[in-house]
Amino acid sequence: MEQQLRILIIEDEKKFATALRAGLNAANYRAKSAATGEEGYFLASQETFDLIILDLMLPGCSGIDFLRTLRGHGVRTPVLALTARETVEDRVEALDCGADDYLIKPCALSELLARTRALVRRGKSVQVPMLSCEDLEMDLSTHRVTRGVATLNLTAKEFEVIEYFLRHSGRVVSRETLAREVWRTTERATPINNVIDVTIARLRRKLDDPFAHKLLRTVRGMGYVLG
Repeated sequence: MEQQLRILIIEDEKKFATALRAGLNAANYRAKSAATGEEGYFLASQETFDLIILDLMLPGCSGIDFLRTLRGHGVRTPVLALTARETVEDRVEALDCGADDYLIKPCALSELLARTRALVRRGKSVQVPMLSCEDLEMDLSTHRVTRGVATLNLTAKEFEVIEYFLRHSGRVVSRETLAREVWRTTERATPINNVIDVTIARLRRKLDDPFAHKLLRTVRGMGYVLG
């Protein structure tokens, strides 16, 4: 099962950000955007992305400040920097602060997509394709999920849900978040809530019922937490 790669765009020019997000989505990426460095850092610290496309000339927290903070906290997500400045010094500063590549604006979408593909490949080559929480392990390269010595037989959607929980283990995940991030919908109607509840119930039968120690807990009125 192939997962769409997730890209975070941090860009304050609304029209450019909208066009960029549309181009990336059309190329089968899942793109999300933020208009400020502060908003971008919040998203980058709360969610997992395969690439960050960063405008260096942001209001408030600049792109350089964002890079320093991101790398200072140990986040290694590849970053493609965008700059309207053509001086060598600006590009060198961005690379020294942790950018992996850069493009000068305005840029052709075809070139940006080519740089995106290269950086995503590079990032995937250095990532450890394993997620774990206690005795639950997920091998992202083989899509094998185990608990202890037992292999869990999961549907595609159950795999996505467990992957999301593993990437956010120890944090409360609401049904609204699951609807948005896993089911890719923002509707708040009862049907999607029912679908999520049924999926979680089936998941618990495979993940927790055969074991004395339960991993997936319900936090009343808030959501679910793994671990």
